[in-house]
Amino acid sequence: MTTLALIAADLLAISLLVFPLYFRRHRRRDLVVAFLGVNIGVLAVALVLGTVNTGLGLGLGLFGVLSIIRLRSTEITQREVAYYFAALALGLIAGLATTSLAVPLGLMALIVAAMWLGDHPALLPGARQQTITLDRAISDEAELRSELASLLGGRVDAVTVQQLDLVRDLTVVDVRYRVAARPGTAVVDDRRSPVRELEEVEAR
Repeated sequence: MTTLALIAADLLAISLLVFPLYFRRHRRRDLVVAFLGVNIGVLAVALVLGTVNTGLGLGLGLFGVLSIIRLRSTEITQREVAYYFAALALGLIAGLATTSLAVPLGLMALIVAAMWLGDHPALLPGARQQTITLDRAISDEAELRSELASLLGGRVDAVTVQQLDLVRDLTVVDVRYRVAARPGTAVVDDRRSPVRELEEVEAR
C-alpha cells in the first residue's frame, strides 16, 4: 500500500512540476518528454533496486550517471538543469523510500514548492544576464559599464570580459544587470530582449 501511494504521489508531483510549472512558463515540448521519461524511468529502476539487496550508494550512483549522460547530450540552461535534477530526485525518493509516507511525501512536496518559487516570474523580475559582443574593443571597465548601461537600459551589476580582440576591434562580455519594471506592469518577462525594450522606449 505504501509503494502504491508513493507511486501515485510521484506521478502527481512530476505532473505538477512539468505541466503547470515548466511547460506553462517555458513552452519547450521536447523537455516535457525528457522530464517525464527520466522521472518514470528512475522511479521504475529505483523500485526494482528496492526489492533486491542493494545499498543506497547504487541508487545515488544511478542518479549521477543519468545526470551526466543526459546533460552531456545537448545544451540546456541552468534552469532546465534544475528541473532535471528535480525530476530525478522525485523518482528516487518515491522508488527508494522505506520509511513511513510522511517523510518522502514531505520531501517531494518540498521539491515541487522550491521549483515553483525559484522559477516564479515575480521572483527577482528585473534581473538579467546576457553575453554581448560589442563592435569595438573597450579595455577601460568604467567605459565598458557605461556603454553597456546605455545599450541595455538598466543598471549593470557585474561585467566579465570573455574576449578583448584589439585586432578585430571587438569585446565579448558576460553582463549581469537589472532593468526597472514599467509603470503598471507587475512582472517583466525574462524572455524579452532588453535591447528590444530599449528600442520600444526610444520609439515612443
